[in-house]
Amino acid sequence: MNAVAPSPALHLQKVQRRYAQGETTLEILRGIDLTLWPGQSVALIAPSGAGKSTLLHLAGLLERPDGGEIYVGDQPTAHMDDAERTALRRLEIGFVYQFHHLLPEFSATENVMLPQMIRGLGRAEARRRAEELLAFLGLGQRLSHRPGMLSGGEQQRVAIARAVANTPRVLLADEPTGNLDPKTADHVFAVLTEIVRASGLAALVATHNLELARRMDRRVTLRDGLLVELE
Repeated sequence: MNAVAPSPALHLQKVQRRYAQGETTLEILRGIDLTLWPGQSVALIAPSGAGKSTLLHLAGLLERPDGGEIYVGDQPTAHMDDAERTALRRLEIGFVYQFHHLLPEFSATENVMLPQMIRGLGRAEARRRAEELLAFLGLGQRLSHRPGMLSGGEQQRVAIARAVANTPRVLLADEPTGNLDPKTADHVFAVLTEIVRASGLAALVATHNLELARRMDRRVTLRDGLLVELE
């Protein structure tokens, strides 16, 4: 029997985004086509103002496109209402930002437990999964530490664990190492790519770090509102 071919984790089809600026309309994205496959990491490299954050917001269902379609798995999202988009985002998409946005009054374990409990998982199972994830990311000795007791790299690894705690289909990261020194950034990036391959999720990572981007499976950029594959 032939194996069933995997379906894309995320597919953007002719996606457009424009903004009104006075009497002028700014065409930020003019027809983006992008396919991410399970277990694949893609680096998004482009100068400030090119539309990287807009693209990530659209892919993460935080904004609606002005044209085109965004599929998460096999689900088209353009005509979903806000409640449907929120539910799909909570189940299928994880986010990592340049600043970790951890809750300072909670421990590393509790920060990773929270999204699971919001989804409906029981406290004991959420704790078990959180501790397992943090140990995998090399934080087994930091489980009870609050963010203020952790280094910048450790905080960002907690943020990665939180982002993947609900086993999303897609991970979106916006300059996840941009606030770290080179050595720490290298380690966090290695952790990020390792968890992508180990879990089979697809990752789209916006970064200015060309050296780290070369370690990813693909590299793309934005030129004149269109997506271009890089060598």
